[in-house]
Amino acid sequence: MTAGKTEIDTLVVGAGQAGVAMSEHLSKLAIPHLVLERNRIAEAWRSGRWDSLVANGPAWHDRFPGLEFDDLSPDGFAPKERVADYFEAYARKFKAPIRTGVDVRKVERNVGRPGFTVETSEGVIEANRVVVATGPFQHPVIPAIAPKEERLTQLHSAQYRNPQQLPEGAVLVVGAGSSGTQIADELQRAGKQVYLSVGQHDRPPRAYRNRDFCWWLGVLGEWDQAAMKPGREHVTIAVSGAHGGRTVDFRELAQRGMKLVGVTRGFNDGVVTFQPDLADNLARGDENYLAVLDAADAYIERNGLDLPLEPAARRVFPDPECVSTPILELDLAKAGITTVIWATGFATDYSWLKIDAFDAKGKPLHQRGVSTESGIYFLGLPWQSRRGSSFIWGVWHDAKYVADHIAIQRTYLEYRDAAQRQAAQTVAPVSATLGHPVVTA
Repeated sequence: MTAGKTEIDTLVVGAGQAGVAMSEHLSKLAIPHLVLERNRIAEAWRSGRWDSLVANGPAWHDRFPGLEFDDLSPDGFAPKERVADYFEAYARKFKAPIRTGVDVRKVERNVGRPGFTVETSEGVIEANRVVVATGPFQHPVIPAIAPKEERLTQLHSAQYRNPQQLPEGAVLVVGAGSSGTQIADELQRAGKQVYLSVGQHDRPPRAYRNRDFCWWLGVLGEWDQAAMKPGREHVTIAVSGAHGGRTVDFRELAQRGMKLVGVTRGFNDGVVTFQPDLADNLARGDENYLAVLDAADAYIERNGLDLPLEPAARRVFPDPECVSTPILELDLAKAGITTVIWATGFATDYSWLKIDAFDAKGKPLHQRGVSTESGIYFLGLPWQSRRGSSFIWGVWHDAKYVADHIAIQRTYLEYRDAAQRQAAQTVAPVSATLGHPVVTA
């Protein structure tokens, strides 16, 4: 791209896993398109994650259908750099029209004519359609309760890289989803005293009876759930592919010396307080874990599968002291806490989209990625069409649906009525006599 104006049928914003998948399906349908990325392809996997991160699903599962991880065991967990390299290789495989280093600054609907005007750092683009593939992990969120204490080092999980970047002293990790749990475990293994603030969560088994939990959720139909169950909107999932993949067990972490606390309530004069909900949160996580085991056992029996029994999977560690006698407040200085890591999620920013496609809370209004604003599409959203939408393979299938919708709309717009067809037939011979190509409808 150069400064000036470019015209394209479909513009895709973002070249992470969603943008690459979108480009593949548009290419297969011969739909002219362009993908813009402000950084590098799959940049979030390289610079938006900690050093030791690996994929949370095994290589046979966390990939697109058209390319395998040829240097990994199917049951292995790909390191983050390898995942980024995978998407770059995938884009090269079908010569994806991706332009990196281009920032999209504003998208506006045209008035009195179709499509959108898109302002970028490299000029203006006129596009009939825009696919927003920027994903849900755009801006780290640190809650308002974060203390204003200069002596504390405070990081969001997106800024954490490794234990060596932290000062001496204990660490409070707020948030026990996959990111918070894995970071807390890594810090504990590095010799840090870690306090982990645990809220409501699901914690499926990493594997059970020789099958990974991704397989179980697949055959049990869990990935195809079309909507989140009421009341589960703020429940995180604690799962990990680290160290070859292990089931997250908070009591086991506590047995190794980690201090578990409930949901972080607030900070005041160097003291942090916690909700008295730790035992309840752990119990609900246990219920989810055991429900998966029960469903798996029933599936095996119902289908007569020859998979080995695994009674040890139902072993429960005794409640550690931090559960039976919960910590409700901590003096940060006395506890030696010098760092707080906020594993508290992300927010989206669609301020550059000057269109009417959002609800009162700023969330996209869409059906399976097809926006209520004609010509605008979203891709890479959690629960976009099903529970599995957040996974790499789920994004690929969502992209196919969106691309098919675009192709159908193009077919409608190519329709010509009888008068238009007649006019075209009249113009064609005249154009031919003038030495121009024959125009057909």
